[in-house]
Amino acid sequence: MSAYRQLVDRFKQISSIRGASAMLGWDAETMMPDGASGVRGEQLAALAAVAHEKITDPAISDWIEEAKGEGLEGWDAANLNEIERTYRHANALPADLVAELTKATSNCSHVWQAARPKDDFEAFSAAFEPVLKMVQEASVAKSEALGLDPYDALLDEYDPGMTSAQIDEYFGALQDFLPDFVTEALDYQEKNRSFSALEGETPTAKQEELGKKFMTALGFDFNHGRIDVSAHPFCGGVPGDVRLTTRYNETEFSQSLQGVLHETGHAMYELGLPEEWRGQPVGQARGMSMHESQSLFLDMQLCRSDEFFAYSLPVIRETFGVGGETWEAENFKRSLLKVERGLIRVDADEVTYPLHVMLRYRLEKALLSGDLQIADMEAAWNDEMKKSIGVVPDRIGNGCMQDIHWPSGIIGYFPTYTIGAMIAAQLFDTVKNQVPTWADDVQKGDFSSIFKWLRENVHHKASLYSTPELITQATGKPLDVEVFKKHLQTRYLGA
Repeated sequence: MSAYRQLVDRFKQISSIRGASAMLGWDAETMMPDGASGVRGEQLAALAAVAHEKITDPAISDWIEEAKGEGLEGWDAANLNEIERTYRHANALPADLVAELTKATSNCSHVWQAARPKDDFEAFSAAFEPVLKMVQEASVAKSEALGLDPYDALLDEYDPGMTSAQIDEYFGALQDFLPDFVTEALDYQEKNRSFSALEGETPTAKQEELGKKFMTALGFDFNHGRIDVSAHPFCGGVPGDVRLTTRYNETEFSQSLQGVLHETGHAMYELGLPEEWRGQPVGQARGMSMHESQSLFLDMQLCRSDEFFAYSLPVIRETFGVGGETWEAENFKRSLLKVERGLIRVDADEVTYPLHVMLRYRLEKALLSGDLQIADMEAAWNDEMKKSIGVVPDRIGNGCMQDIHWPSGIIGYFPTYTIGAMIAAQLFDTVKNQVPTWADDVQKGDFSSIFKWLRENVHHKASLYSTPELITQATGKPLDVEVFKKHLQTRYLGA
């Protein structure tokens, strides 16, 4: 067997182990009894240790060097590049750190779920302290192995090739634009887009029914996935068995609905990855910025378009059995496109959302470097919220404890949300130019032409190309922040 074939077999095994961990993680967020958190942490740590042992086997380094001489081309050559990148990341960390970090994040995530609604920062911080310490240790180890800044070493795992210098350039342009634009959008909304609150009951059972209707219409395959409830919406599982979650609010059905549409975007990406490359690094999604672009393509671009509203509103009215003036098309649209200075990132509109992300980006860099201590998180967060968005959290559960990322040991991920939003705007702008039937199709509830384009230009490409190459091939130009800014101006100022 060639060296490359041995790598393919080994990484297929590693993928299966990580897939089992993903399923255990999904279960921990949705169905696991509270008392089982300790046992689950041990299980996840054991699987992480086995996967780490397999991926850091010294033989892999030899196989990689031998495979480089085998004349690989196309997908196989790209797969070897991804294998080497994955190997370098994993080999930077000792097995005991991987196991202990997995156990600590499993515990901290579980503690966070109980502590957030009770505003129990003391319990959270006690569980988060060892997590942060080990993430800092991991960032230093990866920094030395990869020749990157510690934060960039973590970022590279979520968005290969991206650096904080690039993010600073994108975010700098947005920071110059957004604060004044938020004020402009709010003023325009007050003068030109007043609306009344939607009247009528939207019970949880009907919200669940509605979400599944839209998932089915969009093409989600319930034979290879499911949707459940969790404290924080997410998409997990593996390609071929995708697990979505949402949370329900009977007084604000759009929170759940947009969460479902967002996670369905992630799921459709996973389900659209090439089957023949499942289990191989090249067959995985091209980083989390591209992944977030697929969720935001649905959530913020397609499913907040006039064409989608024309299709969706009759379905929503029928499902809830509601009607009257507040459910007329224009009022409905305005209510779902409202801009407000809110506290919660996952409920934020697309105008203020990047400000939420940039705040977290600044704070997590400070946490990682040690410039910000855990005990000072609340004060720093509240100060940033006041300066960036103009509101101060009413309680800590709606402040620095609101996201699951840091309890899960995930630092370096937050920027991908806004980079993803920029990519999504550029992709949708291209779709509107390249798919002439898209508007008529969407109004009829037919999304096949749009997903055909996404499959061909994004999903089926997996990790064959770098993110910049993929964006340029799909849209005809590199990522351009001006496209995103123009989108916001058109939608929220009628420009």
